[in-house]
Amino acid sequence: MQKIFGALVVTAAILTAGVSCGGARNGSAAGDGTASSETAGAPDGAAAGSANNGSANGSTTDAAAASVPEFNADSAYVYLKRQVDFGPRVPNSEAHRKTGDMLVAELKRSGAQVHEQRFDATAFDGTVLHSRNIFARFNPEKETGRLLLLAHYDTRPWADQDPDESKRKQPIDGANDGASGVAVLLETARQLGIKNPGYGIDILLVDAEDYGTDNQDDSWAMGAKYFADHMDAKGWRPAKAILLDMVGGRNARFPYEYFSQQAAPELNAQFRQAAGAAGYASYFPQTMGGAVTDDHVKLIEQGVPAIDIIDYDPRQGFNPTWHTVSDNIGNIDKATLKAVGQSLLQFIYK
Repeated sequence: MQKIFGALVVTAAILTAGVSCGGARNGSAAGDGTASSETAGAPDGAAAGSANNGSANGSTTDAAAASVPEFNADSAYVYLKRQVDFGPRVPNSEAHRKTGDMLVAELKRSGAQVHEQRFDATAFDGTVLHSRNIFARFNPEKETGRLLLLAHYDTRPWADQDPDESKRKQPIDGANDGASGVAVLLETARQLGIKNPGYGIDILLVDAEDYGTDNQDDSWAMGAKYFADHMDAKGWRPAKAILLDMVGGRNARFPYEYFSQQAAPELNAQFRQAAGAAGYASYFPQTMGGAVTDDHVKLIEQGVPAIDIIDYDPRQGFNPTWHTVSDNIGNIDKATLKAVGQSLLQFIYK
């Protein structure tokens, strides 16, 4: 993702009017003119908790449990570490492929109906990225009012923000920028498999988010764009969406993201109300952060109310480890994973 400093008034007017702002972003679009394939798989097993309730995949059970499950930060941390242990998840790499396979297996284990959306995207530098979005459905028979939760699992190919210039061509571990959002969603999926929320929830792990370059908006979030461009044809349009990005860093705070507040103020307010009810209001200050070109924008452009929960300090910018070699497992805080994950479960089960 990248920060945007210019043209905010124009963009805000477009979003408020409900008009797609895709035309204002000129550049290569993910998947344009490329072949794609999609495969779906039935669950091939369930985790210990999931085995007690397969109802999240195709059940007619409507009643959601009254209590909110406990988000297990230790479990989320293990999911995070498993990703990082593969190495940098740069598209076209073996670590990237192995990570995708692991994510598919874990989502199936949670009882989800899983689809793999494969596509080729051409990056700003001409590199063809062999990409795969991973889309998991809980209660797929619930066709209306579906909630989409998403995060990106690829990592930045270069540590271009590192203070040490000699390290700026190295790939990053992406423990926070990439793995943290995915880890929270994997633990959320595990909880959904144990306790059916009673309505339709989708989890989208998007690819090819972080291969962009400055001043080319369409070079970012290519997997999210591919999904958004094809969701109606597949019957996958959500009623609303919540993006998690960089949700595991130390001293993290998640103010309002500009585009989120313009496009989905009610959803933003509901999530923060849930965070307060869960006891984590301090992580979500009632202040405006930056305007961030991120995966949620591709959904907003297609008319989906979407918000971005992202660590951003209006005075200092992104988390200090952003796009540096310091974005590693040593700078992850389980307390932040807990705050975001418990707030999300509160929102889901409230």
